[in-house]
Amino acid sequence: MNKYICEFVGTFALVFFGCATVLFMRSEVGLLGVAMAFGLSVIAMAYSIGPISGAHLNPAVSLGVFVSGRMKSNDLAGYVVAQCLGAIAASAVLYVMAQGKGGGYDVAANGFAQNGWSAYSATSAFLFEAVATFLFLLVILRATAEDGAGALAGLAIGLTLVMIHLAGIAVSGSSVNPARSLGPALFAGGSALSQLWLYIVAPCLGAAAAGLVLRSGMIGAGEPAPQLA
Repeated sequence: MNKYICEFVGTFALVFFGCATVLFMRSEVGLLGVAMAFGLSVIAMAYSIGPISGAHLNPAVSLGVFVSGRMKSNDLAGYVVAQCLGAIAASAVLYVMAQGKGGGYDVAANGFAQNGWSAYSATSAFLFEAVATFLFLLVILRATAEDGAGALAGLAIGLTLVMIHLAGIAVSGSSVNPARSLGPALFAGGSALSQLWLYIVAPCLGAAAAGLVLRSGMIGAGEPAPQLA
């Protein structure tokens, strides 16, 4: 049960800090600041709850770990539920905070840190989410292997997420995380909900593909490192 609580708290922190930066500070910190907020949140959680749950914070990550053979099916379900609940809870807190803005906050007009595509096509967004998640999972699975990055794994993973956001925010909003997309979409409604399918399907496909690559041993499967088991 401790693992699921950690995944709830960790995903809450990721969505809270990352999406709060988008909502309240984007004009001050820019896209680099947004990317850093998500990446630094992952680093912080990796070194705090990582030794307990692995700090997946992301249903796609848990799916990739499961496909690679490092997780049981009952844990996969528990992780995904905890992560989605954490993302929704963080979004609810942010929604209450946003409503406290002087003069009110119009979600329909100003958005709610939701993922979506507009400047680029759905195909472009789908490809970015799938490919970026595939590469993200390769980093995660190799960095956390026993012969991987060791104590530097959390740093490598967090910085990879920064890189992903810098590369893809303009294309897809850069999610690579179904829970991160789900929470804000429930409060934003409209197109955020109608486009949510892409942020579930594409990351899961990319993650599953990475898990299969690791399981096949094509780039070395490796056992999970003891501190992140």
